[in-house]
Order: sequence, then structure tokens, then C-alpha cells
Amino acid sequence: MPNLENAKKAIRQSDKRAERNKVVKAEIHSLRVKLRKALMSKEVEKAFEIARSVGKKLDKASGKNIFKKNTVARYKSRMMQKVNALKNG
Repeated sequence: MPNLENAKKAIRQSDKRAERNKVVKAEIHSLRVKLRKALMSKEVEKAFEIARSVGKKLDKASGKNIFKKNTVARYKSRMMQKVNALKNG
């Protein structure tokens, strides 16, 4: 347990940020699950719309340092490969 006041404040700030980040990550996760289900049921338009919203949320999360930029790039790349494969094939 920290003794200094600024160390206590840093812990409070860290907890608050972690809680905020957890909400964003959970939202992105649920959207990715929806996308996976749309891809499995071969709904091209729905999958494309969900992919756009997931990409937008990932970019926003990357800007706020919730995800690293390379992680976001990897997620988006794999996601769009699957959507494009469904669209073309």
C-alpha cells in the first residue's frame, strides 16, 4: 500500500483508466463476435457494415492508446480479408 499521497492518486487514476479501457475493449470484442456470426451465416452486407464500425472503433481505441497500432492493423487486416473473401467468393 502506498504511503505518499501522489502514489495513492496514481493508483486511483490507473484504476479509473483501466475501467474505461475495459468498457471499450468489451464493446470491440462483442462487435467482433457479431462480425464472426455474420460471416458464418454469409450475410455480406451486414458483415461489411459491422466491419466498418469495428474498424472505426479500433482506430479510435488506437488513438487513445487502448490498443497498440500494430495490433489494430493486424485485427483490421484479418477482418477485411475475411469480409472480402465472403464478398468475392
